[in-house]
Amino acid sequence: MLPLEVCCCLLGWISLYFVFCYLNGQRDQEWNCRLVTLTHGVIIVCLTAYICFIDGPWPLTHAGTENTPLQTQALVISLGYFLFDFGWCICVRTEGPIMLAHHTMSILGILLTLGLGVSAVETCAVVFGSEITNPLLQARWFLRQTGRYDSLWGDVVDLLFILLFAVVRVGVGGVMLYTELTSPRPSIIIKGGGLAMYTLAWVFMVDIAKFACKKSRTKYKRWRERCHERCALRKANGHSGKSE
Repeated sequence: MLPLEVCCCLLGWISLYFVFCYLNGQRDQEWNCRLVTLTHGVIIVCLTAYICFIDGPWPLTHAGTENTPLQTQALVISLGYFLFDFGWCICVRTEGPIMLAHHTMSILGILLTLGLGVSAVETCAVVFGSEITNPLLQARWFLRQTGRYDSLWGDVVDLLFILLFAVVRVGVGGVMLYTELTSPRPSIIIKGGGLAMYTLAWVFMVDIAKFACKKSRTKYKRWRERCHERCALRKANGHSGKSE
């Protein structure tokens, strides 16, 4: 039944995309695809958070255990989305090789977990860590498209995105990887997949750090320019007052 469920989820995401295209006919394809991405991000983060923190078992102590029905369902939903988005990216060619590699590893990792019938608990944790920053990433893109990025909202979204990525995907992800590698239960191929995903997270982290440094320098440069302008204006007002 798993292939049928994956196909149904894939058709569901495709249908949602066309619904957004119909409702937002004035918008381009990427706008509507990112709405699908945002929808998936919110749904899967809530679902995997419930699995990891409430339903259990705890991924840091039960890596490599047998998949539960809820874990399987969450991965099926996510697999359907990744197949949709990977196909869309290939057709429209909007993403670079790093993002395509992320999607490819996500698809292969979920397929492997579903095929083996084990390790869904840590795979759900990886999906949660990977997708928790996704809504912020989409919010940043929508702010740019609507001309509201150069504002306080844009700075807040960027700051939260950087902090969440560093703390969850790199920090907590490192702890999760250590647990995975030292546990005797997960297979060697699962461990290799976890190592590959964490390596890719560091590739993203380097790019994010470069972006943060560049934006900080730009903000500081603008702040100094505004300070100089205010000082010049005060001096000009002072001279005009003396002359009067």
